Amino acid sequence: MRVDVLLGLQWGDEGKGKIVDYLAHQYDIVARFQGGPNAGHTLYYNGNKVVLHHIPSGVFQPHLLNLIGNGVVIDAASFRQEYQKVVDTGVDISQRLFISRKAHLILPTHKILDAASEAAKGSAKIGSTLRGIGPTYMDKIGRNGLRVGDLTLPTFEQAYAKLKEKHLGILERYDIAAHHDLPAMEAEWREGIEFLRSLLLVDGEYWLNDHLRQGKRILAEGAQGSMLDIDFGTYPYVTSSNTVTAGVCSGLGIAPQLIGEVYGITKAYCTRVGSGPFPTELNDETGEQLRQAGGEFGATTGRPRRCGWIDLPALRYAIMLNGVTQLIMTKIDVLSVFERISACTHYLYEGKLAQTLPFDLDRQPVSPHYETFAGWANHVFTPDAALPQNLQIYLQAVAAYLGVPITLLSVGPQREQLVAMT
Repeated sequence: MRVDVLLGLQWGDEGKGKIVDYLAHQYDIVARFQGGPNAGHTLYYNGNKVVLHHIPSGVFQPHLLNLIGNGVVIDAASFRQEYQKVVDTGVDISQRLFISRKAHLILPTHKILDAASEAAKGSAKIGSTLRGIGPTYMDKIGRNGLRVGDLTLPTFEQAYAKLKEKHLGILERYDIAAHHDLPAMEAEWREGIEFLRSLLLVDGEYWLNDHLRQGKRILAEGAQGSMLDIDFGTYPYVTSSNTVTAGVCSGLGIAPQLIGEVYGITKAYCTRVGSGPFPTELNDETGEQLRQAGGEFGATTGRPRRCGWIDLPALRYAIMLNGVTQLIMTKIDVLSVFERISACTHYLYEGKLAQTLPFDLDRQPVSPHYETFAGWANHVFTPDAALPQNLQIYLQAVAAYLGVPITLLSVGPQREQLVAMT
């Protein structure tokens, strides 16, 4: 009776979706515990590229049940489109997808508030995806939000009108509100909420715990990454939810003692979308090489990702916070374009070398201190072939620094391009 957890250890985009899909045969249920349509998990199914934003990444495994937990925020309009894209691949999920009644709804005015707030910040903007995530979580914490379960109550329209009126009052301060077609946004959103009403809505916490008592194996799937956690990330350049293992308990209704394995996913290098501290960022030809070789453009927004060498102090910090038991490293193949590989092992902060993240990282930049490794340039990864010696040395050094075993490597975008470490 354990819930295993799979989450990202960097700033998101670590390749979580493919890993969930790969591990899915070991489980009966995959449950998303936080985030919303600001997350994009890319999977390949029958030759089709599919980006999931709300729906758990186990959806393409026919034996799996999938739950959108109470910690997730849902945009009914984009959710309906996402659901249809899955159906268009030939997969029927109508009896395998469940939604917690306690999950909060993103309203059209939440999106406008998000855009208005971000625009007002000017050069200090956070880098929001403008999907209305932050304002929705603000209403949740402020005890004003609307939840999926409210859709079935006769008081829904009255509650919606009241919250919309509140938002419009706030938007009077911003000129940007005039640039949005709220009636059109509402029309699309209403189609979405009618669709949501037709799906399998459950009390997620009871549903999950009942399945645990029946001996079902559950995998909790995170979105974004640990360095974007609202409490422990590079605040204020973070998301609006708890992206670390602790968020599983509040985002699904799972008791802490029920957490089992924690799979932490990291790229072999670092990327970040949006503003905020990024100690190992490379604003040079090497950074552009990483971006092009890795196809580093946002799955949700298409924005170019900032790129840099792997940050081991930040990674060790995330491993500590999450209680990671197994480390999974993705995009090893991308580094095959380099003759030499670098890894940040320390920060130069206030004139001293440190391995811990400073509290004021957003205001007090640090200089990365690197260790350099011989690369595996131009190596072509093939099934069953031994890993190149230089890669093995690199992996051993990383695992020793982090104190966690690397159990799985991704050497390409397809599910078949995963190498189990023995």
